[in-house]
Amino acid sequence: MAESRILDPRTGEPFRLADIQGEPQTARVGSLHQEFAEHPTRGLTPPRLASILQAAEQGDMLAQCDLFDDMEEKDAHIFAEMQKRKLSLLGLDWDIAPPRNADKHEERAADLVREILHDMQNLEDVILNMASAIGHGYSCQEITWQRLGKEWLPDAIDFRPHRWFTVDQETRSELRLRGVTMDGDPLQPFTWIVHRHQARSGYITRSGLHRVLAWPFLFKNYSLRDLAEFLEIYGLPLRLGTYPTGATDTEKATLLRAVVNIGHAAAGIIPEGMGIEFKEAAKGAADPFEVMMDWCERSQSKAILGGTLTSGTGEGTNTNALGNVHNEVRRDLLVADAKQVASTLTRDLIFPIVALNVGGIHSLRRCPRFRFETDEEEDMNTRAERDSKIYQMGFEPTEEYVQETYGEGWQKKPTPPPLAPLRGIAALKSGSESDNSNQVELDKILSSLNSDDLNAQMQAVLAPIIQRLEQDDDPEAFMGWLAEHYPEADEGQLEEKLAKLLWAAQMWGRLNANA
Repeated sequence: MAESRILDPRTGEPFRLADIQGEPQTARVGSLHQEFAEHPTRGLTPPRLASILQAAEQGDMLAQCDLFDDMEEKDAHIFAEMQKRKLSLLGLDWDIAPPRNADKHEERAADLVREILHDMQNLEDVILNMASAIGHGYSCQEITWQRLGKEWLPDAIDFRPHRWFTVDQETRSELRLRGVTMDGDPLQPFTWIVHRHQARSGYITRSGLHRVLAWPFLFKNYSLRDLAEFLEIYGLPLRLGTYPTGATDTEKATLLRAVVNIGHAAAGIIPEGMGIEFKEAAKGAADPFEVMMDWCERSQSKAILGGTLTSGTGEGTNTNALGNVHNEVRRDLLVADAKQVASTLTRDLIFPIVALNVGGIHSLRRCPRFRFETDEEEDMNTRAERDSKIYQMGFEPTEEYVQETYGEGWQKKPTPPPLAPLRGIAALKSGSESDNSNQVELDKILSSLNSDDLNAQMQAVLAPIIQRLEQDDDPEAFMGWLAEHYPEADEGQLEEKLAKLLWAAQMWGRLNANA
C-alpha cells in the first residue's frame, strides 16, 4: 500500500498509517469528557431562543447543540416523529455496488467490502447515529482500527456528542474537534465518519431540521404551561370555609387546613359551628390552549415527515387512503435521506477499507459504493397482464427478459404444429370403418416418407403419434396430448417431419373427398 498516494476524500489531506495506529484523537482532549449539557430549555423565552440561534450562526454552537438534545428529550411528539424518520433507514436493504464497467480487481474489492460490512455487528447503530444529523445538521463518529492478519478492520465506531465539535471561523464549513484554540483541531483522515445532512441549505450551523422545530417547540411549551395553570385555577371548585364570630386563631388555622386538604384527600374534619361551601369554578375553556398545541404539533409533523396524517395529528381525517398518500410523501424524504447517508458511508468508511486492504484504488471515482435498495417492489400481476396484452398484439418477449423479470426456471413450451393440417387427418378417418381403402392409402404415404427421409430415430418418435391419431378424432385433444408427452422433443426435427406427414395426409384427404 503506497500511503503517500492516498488522500482523504473529505479533507484532501495525505493519509498516514500512523494516524490510525495511535490512540483516538478524542483521547487527547480530556476536557471534552468532563463536560455536561447545560439544558438551555429551562426558562426558555423567545429572546433567549433567538440569541441561541444567532450565536450558533456566529460559530458558538454549544447552546444550540444542548437545545436540540433537550427538544427531543422533552417533547414526545418531536421524538416520535424523528424516530420514524431515522428508523425507516434501518428497514432498507443495502448492498455494495462496484463502479461502472468494473474490472476484476474492482469487483474483488466490492466483494471484500460487502463481506466486511456484513460481519460488522453495529452497522445498524452507525446508520442510526448518522441519522441524528437530520436534526442537528451533522453527526460525527470516531473509528478505531485493528489489524487482523493482513487486513485492517474497524474495531469500534463510537458516536461523539454534537457539542464536542465546532466550525472553523474563516469559512464556517469545516467541522473540527473542539480543543484549546477557537478554531478547533482538524479531524484526522480515515478516523472519522462525518455526516453532514442537508435537511436545509446553508452553513453547517443552520442546516439542521431542529432549527425549524425550535419555535413550535417554544410556543407549545408556553401553551402547555398556561393549560396547566388554567386547570389548577379553574379546574377545581372553590372551597370556602366559614367560622363563627369569636373563633380563636387555633380554630381558624384548623379550618384552613381542612379547606386546603379536602381538595386532595376528599376528607377532613372541622370544629362544630364551622362550615365549608363549594362554589362553582369560574367559567372558562381549555380549547384555545389545545388548539395552539395541536397547531404546533402539526407544524412539527409537516417539517419532519412532510405531512400530518401519518402522525395522528390530523383533525378527524386520518383515513387509511389519505394516510397512504402521505406515506408516499414520506418515502420521498426516505429516499433523499438514504442517498445522503450512503454517500457518506462510501466516502468515510468504504474508501478507507479499500485503501487499507486492497490497494490500487486511490479515489472515490473507482471505489465500490454503499447503496440502499429504495426501489419499490413491482406488482407482478400487473406486469404479467401487461406482458400478456403485448404478446397478443404480436410482440414476443425474449428469453432473457422472462428470466430477469419472473425469475429463473421458466422454460418455453414446445410450439405445436398448426391445427389446419389435422383436419386432413380427420377427413381421412371420416369414411366407413368397414372400408379399409383409406388405411391402405395412408400406409402408402407413410411408407413413402419412411423410405425417403425418416430415419430410425424419427420412426420411434412418430409411431406413437400415428397411433394416437388413429384413436382420436379431436385435433385439439391430440395437440394437448402431444405437448404433454413430448416436452423434451427436438422442436425443429419434430415440426419438419410432422409438417411433411400432415401435408401429405391433408392432400390425400382433399383428393379423396373430390373423388
